[in-house]
Amino acid sequence: MSNLAVSSFITVNDYLAREAESPIKHEYVDGEVFAMGGATDAHVTISLNLASMLRAHLRGGPCRVYITDMKLQVERANAFFYPDVFVTCAAADASEPLIKRSPSVVIEILSKSTEGYDRGDKFARYRLLESLQDYVLIDSRRRVVDVFRRHAKGWMLQPLADDGLLELPTLDFSCTMDEIYEDVTLESVTDEPDGEPELNPFFCGTASQRGAR
Repeated sequence: MSNLAVSSFITVNDYLAREAESPIKHEYVDGEVFAMGGATDAHVTISLNLASMLRAHLRGGPCRVYITDMKLQVERANAFFYPDVFVTCAAADASEPLIKRSPSVVIEILSKSTEGYDRGDKFARYRLLESLQDYVLIDSRRRVVDVFRRHAKGWMLQPLADDGLLELPTLDFSCTMDEIYEDVTLESVTDEPDGEPELNPFFCGTASQRGAR
């Protein structure tokens, strides 16, 4: 994270007010604001595959599926994120049009520039969500899916075999690796940006820019 971004503290209220008028999305972490980079074809296709399957499976019930345009607040971390895909079954979330707070499943699509953050600092903040049961990481460069599942004594990693099933017991949902990666052309690692942050104007302060997703 950029030192310059740290020097330009932005309150939650300022972030929400100005984000509503911004042409691009920004994530917020404890006073720092980060512009979100563009997504690749593989990233978007994987997200749509999962969101479509989950939506079809959950239709008619209390759970709702959201994609990257919906903000997710992690109040205990003083943060707002735009997960690639997430599901919430909370009645309070259903009545709130702009922000969700109680996901049961969060899915992030990994790229070279975001993998370290998604596995590290972002996951540490997501773990503060008491409602969260499964955190799913799907690689856009190779057929690799990791599921972190909450247990009584903490979180357990469950990597998927190439012929395995992604199972989300909370949602009574499962799908194959082939379904996850349907119509996906896996990205070349050498074609991806290196993920170094770039500063760009944001509101009346500055923001770091994360690499392409």
